[in-house]
Amino acid sequence: MNDHIRSTGPMLASLRCGAKTRRGGACRAPAVHGKTRCRMHGGAPGSGAPRANQNARKHGSFTRDAIAERRQIQVLLGEARRLLEGMK
Repeated sequence: MNDHIRSTGPMLASLRCGAKTRRGGACRAPAVHGKTRCRMHGGAPGSGAPRANQNARKHGSFTRDAIAERRQIQVLLGEARRLLEGMK
């Protein structure tokens, strides 16, 4: 009966992925042959973020320059408010 076409023994005996899930437990998927992670957690060739990842690049209103500019504007507005309060 071990030579049945749907024998799940080898799959059940394979190493498991060592990644942590969002719930905090271990991933239960089988690891890719020769790797410690499953195909979803980085075991597949070419998986993972590319070098100089453009998806992680900050742009627009979240750059350091934009944040610093907004802080400067807030400081200037606070000074103007204090000046106007002093004129009353």
